[in-house]
Amino acid sequence: MSLYYKIMEDNTQEKIISIRGNFFMTQTLVIVESPAKAKTIKKYLGKNYSVSASMGHVRDLPKSQFAVDIENDFAVKYINIRGKGPLIKELKKEAKKADRVFLASDPDREGEAIAWHLQYILGLDPDSKCRVSFNEITKDAVKNAIKEPRAIDMNRVDAQQARRVLDRIVGYQLSPLLWRKVKKGLSAGRVQSVALRLICEREKEILDFVPEEYWSLDVTLKNHEKKSFQAKLSKKNKKKIEIKNKDEMDGILSELKEASYAVSSLKVMNRKKNAPLPFTTSVLQQEANRKLNFTAKKTMRLAQGLYEGVQLGRAGSIGLITYMRTDSIRISDQAKQQAETYISENYGENYLSTGKVSTKKKGNRNVQDAHEAIRPTYIDRDPESVKKYLSKDEYRLYKLIWSRFLASQMSAAEFEVTNAEISAGDYLFTASGSVNVFKGYQVLYDDVQDTTKDEKELSKLSLEEQLTYVKNDPKQHFTQPPPRYTEASLIKTMEEKGIGRPSTYVAIIETITVRNYVYREKKSFYTTEIGELVNELLVQNFGDIINVDFTAQLESDLDRIEDGERQWKDVLRQFYDIFSEKLEIAEKNIGEVKIEDEITDIICEKCGKPFAIKMGRYGKFLACTGFPECRNTRPLLEEIGVACPKCGKGQVVKRRSKKGRVFYGCDQYPECEFVTWEKPTGEKCPSCGEGYLVEHVTKNGVSKICTNKECNYKEEINGEHNESE
Repeated sequence: MSLYYKIMEDNTQEKIISIRGNFFMTQTLVIVESPAKAKTIKKYLGKNYSVSASMGHVRDLPKSQFAVDIENDFAVKYINIRGKGPLIKELKKEAKKADRVFLASDPDREGEAIAWHLQYILGLDPDSKCRVSFNEITKDAVKNAIKEPRAIDMNRVDAQQARRVLDRIVGYQLSPLLWRKVKKGLSAGRVQSVALRLICEREKEILDFVPEEYWSLDVTLKNHEKKSFQAKLSKKNKKKIEIKNKDEMDGILSELKEASYAVSSLKVMNRKKNAPLPFTTSVLQQEANRKLNFTAKKTMRLAQGLYEGVQLGRAGSIGLITYMRTDSIRISDQAKQQAETYISENYGENYLSTGKVSTKKKGNRNVQDAHEAIRPTYIDRDPESVKKYLSKDEYRLYKLIWSRFLASQMSAAEFEVTNAEISAGDYLFTASGSVNVFKGYQVLYDDVQDTTKDEKELSKLSLEEQLTYVKNDPKQHFTQPPPRYTEASLIKTMEEKGIGRPSTYVAIIETITVRNYVYREKKSFYTTEIGELVNELLVQNFGDIINVDFTAQLESDLDRIEDGERQWKDVLRQFYDIFSEKLEIAEKNIGEVKIEDEITDIICEKCGKPFAIKMGRYGKFLACTGFPECRNTRPLLEEIGVACPKCGKGQVVKRRSKKGRVFYGCDQYPECEFVTWEKPTGEKCPSCGEGYLVEHVTKNGVSKICTNKECNYKEEINGEHNESE
């Protein structure tokens, strides 16, 4: 019997065992996070590979204790996660049977930490090349990764440990302070509290805002071809004009009564609008929220599924997109070539980008370039070809990602822009228009965010042409406060300010919502009383730590740990020196804060005591003051002063779904099942007389629309005052 080992040239170090002329390849175990990912990878590997799933982390800090020994140089205590004993036992069994183990968790800090913990639990050599990673789950990517295993990147692991310990320190030492001083169940977080502060500060800006009146003036004119267009008042005596009230507007209108209008300046130029960049995590979350009305959580859940693999009929499980947690806009040369080929064949070579696409994001100090941008793994798998295998929402998200990537490699859209200045005595009006002369990337991807800002074609004009006055249109306006944060704008702000990372945005938003610090209404975040109270206490006592710049610097320090430029425990020491001092002072200075329940005149039918208004996970509710002897509760129904349009007996009340979304229903439910997402006005449609009017909110404003699908009645209610002569 002969026995020999051969080291393969591709560095996989697979054994070939010869026993009496029979050859057997060694067995290799590959461990990933999820069963879906395992299923997809398994089909790319041979029968000599087995693929198992760790179901995420297998080891972590215990929930029941602090587990960070600060006195012992921040020694960390990890334990096997409760409930994962049988899984760990099975993984150990599989690893023992295998000749080689590869750890193929996700290609980021969290994935690296999962691999490190698995290495420890399975007793693998710390110096062994057991780590494989890939940015996309395709046959080539997986096989190439298997050919080039590496040792676990401890710098990346240490960066994850530093983040985990920092969050543990703040959560386990600051949250109990809130419990003792305010109320049990409250929490504070290193990043979540900064996000809350942003929302609270924006709310204060809105409440403190004092609107100022101003007016604008548009005139309708006709050219020599009798075609009308609008021009906007811009200057008087070559100086920018500001009209503050109606009296000033009336004075201007009086002066313009006898004025003649003529074209005094005319410029025609070509303008290009470059294609958008491919998706990063935050931009994907923003666009999916804006275009598809998806929450960040929903977007990431769907993207995870598209990345791990979708069953495409006979083709089996296929990963449709690259890794979806990234802040890089870089793409591979191979992907770029595939896109160029597809564009040439399906749109023509004139649609190919002529310039080099930038791989650097503007204004972000802490871009991690370990991965590519989010893109389809196979550009030939267009959305329509896989639609039948996807859910409705999977299809919509995949189409968004596919279209955005392809558009990013296309030529700019081209416009002919006309700018005209029109003189009328001492006054100067401006008019502009834009004509699309080449669609470029816009043939595929619409990136216009505000249709009200779209320029329209300007009637043909000539220099010094005399124009015919038709009418004027003065409008009263009031300055508006800054808008409340939406999920999209909050994520954008956090990214711009360097707070959090692509992998943390969802958890941050989820936490401050679940804690009832904020709630959503018509996509916008509003603060609650408890949210305002917690923020005020934290800002007063930890303002230097619950701070945008301080948090951004910590994120930068984490990046430097990953790059090997800083030691993770040095960062912890530096942070704790500041934090512990603040914590000690706050413990002494903060007195007990009592949150008094609002007692109502509604009497409990079970015990006769009054109800109090409480805040729960899904908003305010009524709870009996006889608690704990009486545990009676009721929903708190907020009437909007509108009779139910369905039954006519009940009142329409505002309710909140489990996801925090506001809707409207009849207070006689379940007898009356009337429900609508849009707020009823209590008015019958003046056009058809059958439907009723609801408030319809869009990015362009608020309007009243008819609920009768066959009626197109629409009435703007933006509150602007219009006058005309």
